[in-house]
Amino acid sequence: MEKQSTTLVASKEEIVRNTTKYHPSIWGEYFIQHISHTSAKVSIRAEELKEKINNLFRETSDILKIMDLIDAIQLLGLDYHFEKEIDAALSLISKHDAKNYELYETSLRFRLLRQHGFYVPADVFNKFKDEEGNFKSTLNEDVKGLLSLYNAAYLRIHEEYILDEAILFTKNRLVSLLDEPKQPVVILVSLFLETPLCQRNKWLLARKYIPIYQEEERRNDAILEFAKLDFNLLQSLHQEELKKISIWWNDLALAKSLNFARDRIVEGYYWTLNVHFEPQYSRARLICSKVLALMSLMDDIYDNYSTLQESQLLTEAIQRWEPQAIDEVPEYLKDFYLKLLRTFKEFENELESDEQYRISFLQDEIKALSRSYIIDAKWGIEKYVPTLEEHLSNSLVSSVHPVLICAFYVGMDQVASKEVFEWVASFPKILKASSMIGRIMNDITSHKREQQKEQAASTVECYMKEFTTDEKEAYKNLMEMVEDAWKDHNKECLNPTRVPRLIIEIIVNFSRVVEEVYKYTDVYTDSKTTMKDNVYMLLVESILI
Repeated sequence: MEKQSTTLVASKEEIVRNTTKYHPSIWGEYFIQHISHTSAKVSIRAEELKEKINNLFRETSDILKIMDLIDAIQLLGLDYHFEKEIDAALSLISKHDAKNYELYETSLRFRLLRQHGFYVPADVFNKFKDEEGNFKSTLNEDVKGLLSLYNAAYLRIHEEYILDEAILFTKNRLVSLLDEPKQPVVILVSLFLETPLCQRNKWLLARKYIPIYQEEERRNDAILEFAKLDFNLLQSLHQEELKKISIWWNDLALAKSLNFARDRIVEGYYWTLNVHFEPQYSRARLICSKVLALMSLMDDIYDNYSTLQESQLLTEAIQRWEPQAIDEVPEYLKDFYLKLLRTFKEFENELESDEQYRISFLQDEIKALSRSYIIDAKWGIEKYVPTLEEHLSNSLVSSVHPVLICAFYVGMDQVASKEVFEWVASFPKILKASSMIGRIMNDITSHKREQQKEQAASTVECYMKEFTTDEKEAYKNLMEMVEDAWKDHNKECLNPTRVPRLIIEIIVNFSRVVEEVYKYTDVYTDSKTTMKDNVYMLLVESILI
């Protein structure tokens, strides 16, 4: 990315635009021209294997074997095929006496149940402590148990200190294993030390886990084959969706007219694909990907090109949300504004008549987003550094999470009821937590790049000024706020909840995506990075059977 200065002459005043030049799309028209292949034989074979796995649930009475079965199915991304069977099995597991379980089984049970909203007290791990209150040293050689405890502990909620201790205890021992020969368990240790299981993108993890599972001694060959076939079948669907999105994007032609903005249609689709990859969310992915593409442009208009006056005119037009407002919009933004309105009219036409009310909720979120962008712009020009609390009251909105999550709900079926839209519009605690994760991780990874431009202070500067710390200390303490936000997620995922679990899960999945996108650097903006490898893995390369 290069910084460049563009000077325009407008009437008698000179406009200097300190824009960042982003690299062009690395995919070009690949997904428009790509033809995916799946045969009817593959679908027939997949159905046969699915029935075999269904029988495993019916035939297995051993609770420990059922837990391993559920774990394998979830790690391979197959659980959407067996929701009823898994729910019934977990209900049994929750009632089963587990007091004699060893570390691996205790941790696995804890994780499986908490993942599905069952509250299991953290004191089930007390029995693995010695008289001095430390985890027993005899556990050090139980690699499988340690990894199981490590992943379970990340489902902690506030004030579960034994789980905080468990993470420190297991992490220290697991790190020492990384130099050992790369057996399946060591590969998993490496994977989960980077990002724990409950914070990982499910679909990318499934793709990475298939070759690991293939090497495991206790693998089930029917499950392995089904995972491979199911991945390839879904990949064909995802490629078709991306083809539609790419054609729409090309026809829109805004990436050409707004050439100062990031052209990331493929990366945006990858983002929504990792929120929910299952076939029944196709409409939600398509709508959300289009909204993400438009919001990415909008972000760059405010952040990377327009003057404060131009931004104000665009904001006012967005508040009005009507074609007549076009007269007030700067010339180079007229096309963007009209196509934004037109796309929303297309969304409305795609929805059933009893779903069309959803569009007004999404419009309200975009209006709020544009208002938050203009506040950011003013702060940048005034060189104002707000308190952290004042910053977050605005920047949690400009994180774009409220818009994107609402957009995903717009494309869902009847589970996204009017009550759900009213709930998300109230900015509930879990949405705040998700926005916090996105905002802080984005600010930390973008900090050095952003400081080269005259932009609004990020959470990093606000923290440093308010608490008189250096950059390193600010990063550390802000990342502790991210950890707290994950604890909020875990708490909100425990039953009962005001809205269906699926609705909550979508917010958690958005947080998992930003965990990946902003972990080390902004791989959405600089997409020649791990983003390219992950797009290739999920959307280009099929699995050999």
